[in-house]
Amino acid sequence: MIGDSQTPSLRTADYPLPDQPKTTGRFIVVFADRSDDCAGILAEAAGLTQVTDSRDFGTRGVDPDAASGAQATLFANLGIAVVDAAPDQIGALQVSSADKHRVLSVSPELIHDVLGSADDYVAGYRDGVADLAGRLAAGPHTGRDGGSTPADFADNNNFTWGLQATRAVSSPYSGQGVRVAVLDTGVDGSHPDFAGRSITSASFVTGEQPQDGHGHGTHCIGIACGPKVPGTGPRYGVAHEAEIFAGKVLSNAGSGTDAGILAGIDWAVGNGCAVISLSLGADVAQIHPPYTAAGSRALEQGSLIVAAAGNNADRRKGEFGFVGSPANSPFIMAVAALDQALDVASFSARSLPLRGGQVDCAGPGVHAYSSWPMPKRYNTISGTSMATPHAAGVAALWAQATSRRGLELWATLVQEAERLPLLSVDVGAGLVLAPQ
Repeated sequence: MIGDSQTPSLRTADYPLPDQPKTTGRFIVVFADRSDDCAGILAEAAGLTQVTDSRDFGTRGVDPDAASGAQATLFANLGIAVVDAAPDQIGALQVSSADKHRVLSVSPELIHDVLGSADDYVAGYRDGVADLAGRLAAGPHTGRDGGSTPADFADNNNFTWGLQATRAVSSPYSGQGVRVAVLDTGVDGSHPDFAGRSITSASFVTGEQPQDGHGHGTHCIGIACGPKVPGTGPRYGVAHEAEIFAGKVLSNAGSGTDAGILAGIDWAVGNGCAVISLSLGADVAQIHPPYTAAGSRALEQGSLIVAAAGNNADRRKGEFGFVGSPANSPFIMAVAALDQALDVASFSARSLPLRGGQVDCAGPGVHAYSSWPMPKRYNTISGTSMATPHAAGVAALWAQATSRRGLELWATLVQEAERLPLLSVDVGAGLVLAPQ
């Protein structure tokens, strides 16, 4: 069972909090036990009888258009439902949650957005980039030379700097046999770099197909699972033989709801995805109960969720931000962003002083080159959104190398990370590294 997360008062001078979160008017119900008759509980406690059950859709996942007229949609793998009901029915569910025997929580449904590009932040980071360029001109380096001058990574003709930094380029593992779900804005199914790859796609956005009309999803999928030999330019994908599950949970405009994200997680878990990557979020400092449950229950079933810590810092101004939802779930791995000098990116969020609010690890997140919907084909952007699929790809390599899943895979990823001379509140265990 998932206990309550105790949230202390946040020191707003150190951790400036955002405006009220964006909500939809619906509610998310977390059941105490996912094996219970959750639909029966909704009917008995609140008179909700029009319930769409994810099990009715098999491995295809919930069709949001088919579920649009229901009073509730149940995600059976997670023991969570999204409810659209009258205030008295919501009140009845909230009363039912008071004893925690059948219902753990009833929370407003939040709206989430893509967490990249952070290039608006990076634009203010030009002094650092100029310094980087000066050091690059001095000659080649490894980024780990142990000297007194920081050594920086850079893209070359063969590999992006992120692949070099994570040591994916020298790993004998490819992610073969491992399923990786990237839940984002979808994927460009016509991209030539993914021709012949095993891609399973689904949309959990009402009225939209899995095709990526934004770009963010195709970029993240490219970093996590892009090809070993792209059509042109350097290799940019970590787990180049992983099976790709592209779940569209954010619209072509770049936003989505808890319902779509939870539907995507339920689908990925049901399809046995060892790694689930979320480069999205809401600037909400408080832990959102649905993701505490979703993260924990995914781990129980062998799926590790990694999520972007957030881009709400501006360290040049002394503003360190905070890890937002869903990354601040205690059971979801929060990923910070590093620059080419393996320093924390100026926009990357800092840990909060609460259970689950911490950064767990870090990945390359500044000026990340990857795939983009045609005809542009490639793009370079920045954000914790880009750090997250680096971590997801590395997790897939470890899943192949060790056959570990769930909490064991989480422990392996942080144990094998490279410790950095930086605060753990900013980078957690350090830079994720591929198995050698």
